[in-house]
Amino acid sequence: MRILILGGSGFVGRVLATTAMSAGHHVTVFNRGLRDPVPGAEVLVGDRLADGGLAALATGTWDAVVDTWSADAAAVGTAAALLAGRAGHLTYVSSRSVYRWLAPGVIDERTPLADLDDPGYAGDKLRGERATEAFGGPVLLARAGLILGPHEDVGRLPWWLNRLHRGGPTVAPGPRDLPLQYVDVRDLAGFILANVGTAGPVNVVSPAGHTTMGQLLDAANAVTGGRAELRWTAPETILAAGVQPWTDLPIWFPPGAEHDFMHGGDVSRALGAGLRCRPVEETVADTWGWLSGLGGAVPQRADRPAVGLDPEVEAKLLAA
Repeated sequence: MRILILGGSGFVGRVLATTAMSAGHHVTVFNRGLRDPVPGAEVLVGDRLADGGLAALATGTWDAVVDTWSADAAAVGTAAALLAGRAGHLTYVSSRSVYRWLAPGVIDERTPLADLDDPGYAGDKLRGERATEAFGGPVLLARAGLILGPHEDVGRLPWWLNRLHRGGPTVAPGPRDLPLQYVDVRDLAGFILANVGTAGPVNVVSPAGHTTMGQLLDAANAVTGGRAELRWTAPETILAAGVQPWTDLPIWFPPGAEHDFMHGGDVSRALGAGLRCRPVEETVADTWGWLSGLGGAVPQRADRPAVGLDPEVEAKLLAA
């Protein structure tokens, strides 16, 4: 296929481009040209937020387009309208954040959505979904959950890997058997490529309990040299110390409604459409291999806050 990726130099877009080319597809990426290009990809340069910034996309045809945009949804609609009639299919990499926060029941594609005027990330992604209607053809809304793997530029798994590599007594947020739900970025890319032609929303994330907090941290400790002494700490102790789930301790939510919302969703539609999820050990090992090649310096998206527990706060927790 001839595939156009709007983005293609960061996390999801970069891995998607690499995966597509490995499968023999011709890949064109469109971005501002600020990062090293994916070797072998055709590069079109432009700024979709600038007047005339889409000029490089004025001509050309593609079998499939993938858009990973997560900010102002107007950019999604403008690109979708420009490509209408010149591409066979559009995938918009959305998010399970579009669902109403803490909506009751198991989260699936029928769960009520957030408010369209929500000013945050959820609203941006939901408005982005609506903006794809300008494409006028089949659109896959790939509602990804937590995305992990090589090239992660949010810093969640990289923070844990660097922390465990530093070693010593380490706060491990319990319970140890807490089930987790995420998707390896390479499995997300494979799903998108295999579902060119599919339309509608699909929650693209592993089955609930694909791994646990204990399995994740054990794997991370092993690949980083086994230097850390995991001190499993009760959720009540962590919360009483003012530690924020998800941000101070990435990936983790304590048992309860927030955990169930983030890590207990129904993914039967994705599994039926061919989603396959690799073992957590592979995700962790490959992320550490990539991160080690960078000298431990984690690429950080400018539009996302840094994550991780302050060492002084961790020391107080350990002392308690």
